[in-house]
Amino acid sequence: MIMYLLMMLTAAIVSYAATWGARLVGNRLELFSPIRSRDMHTTPVSRLGGLGIFAGVLVALAVASQSFFVKDIFRNNAAPWGVLAGAVLIVVVGLADDLLDLRWWVKLIGQSAAAFVVALWGVRVTIVPFVPEPFIIHDEATSIVLTTGLIVTTMNAFNFIDGLDGLAAGVAIIGGAAFFLTAYWVHRTAVLLDRSDLATLLTAAVVGSCLGFLPHNWFPSKIFMGDSGAMLIGLLMASAGIVSTGQITSGLYDRLNGIPTIIPILLPFAVLFLPLLDLSLAVVRRTALGRSPWSADRGHLHHKLLDIGYSHRGAVVLMYLWTCVLAFGGLAFVVYPWQTVLPLDLAATVVMAVVTAWPYFRRRTPGRPAGTPE
Repeated sequence: MIMYLLMMLTAAIVSYAATWGARLVGNRLELFSPIRSRDMHTTPVSRLGGLGIFAGVLVALAVASQSFFVKDIFRNNAAPWGVLAGAVLIVVVGLADDLLDLRWWVKLIGQSAAAFVVALWGVRVTIVPFVPEPFIIHDEATSIVLTTGLIVTTMNAFNFIDGLDGLAAGVAIIGGAAFFLTAYWVHRTAVLLDRSDLATLLTAAVVGSCLGFLPHNWFPSKIFMGDSGAMLIGLLMASAGIVSTGQITSGLYDRLNGIPTIIPILLPFAVLFLPLLDLSLAVVRRTALGRSPWSADRGHLHHKLLDIGYSHRGAVVLMYLWTCVLAFGGLAFVVYPWQTVLPLDLAATVVMAVVTAWPYFRRRTPGRPAGTPE
């Protein structure tokens, strides 16, 4: 645990300093994107924050490759370097989009190329979730295609949720922390000669980098992470999830509380539920209107929270709370019997649903039709 926490601290310190530098460069060179109708800010803000997040991840992984215990992750294993190579590529694509506003299909090609690099170097989907037992994929080409698609989907999910100051970074911190604790706990209690784990290291780097970035991005934001930062987080989180689910066949999860093969599959989706839900709703909404799924609009979950009466900070905090319920509610299944956890998770979900809808119901008065402005 100490080595992982040191890598997390390293990522946080480097990210904080690098983001500060990116702020100075972006402001001095006036590298601002035009303010769009769906944007929540009214003054130009630099979108170079992804460089700070990437710097934290890069230095943390570089230090880890030479550090006691965690360096074993890199021994005769190309997967960490594949993730790093994909990260470099997606940051370049993201920066180009932040500065030049790429066409959606050009960005999609870049996302696919970065995800393909990750899959080609060894981080691959090897299991498809089915009940009661998962289906194991033996064909390499199928595995690479599925991996590429999953990583691209997750990158776009995080990119879609990055619409309010501090939202994407905070969701990544909370979800990544739950993921980190799960991956570490599973390896710590397993009978293994080598307990180092790539998924644990990646989530530590993500959480640390986002912790360093968040003070610059909290409302009112002084810098945005941009597409480069959001897509980078999505790539790293997806890679960590793929690594962890691929360990089901190793027997690491056999002793879990009654549902051994389901927890490691469901937890990544629980952690990423809000970004994936927002992505799914956006695709359905835009397609139903005859528009491209990649066209921008002001219909995301965080926009809806603002519309029903939440303040900017209030909407962000509410999304944080939902992420806590989903991520740590999933983590609880790993530690405690599901018969105890399931009722508590359902109760927490009901409470959060009431809290979420409260401003809407409070604004309604008897005799006034729904939707009538005050």
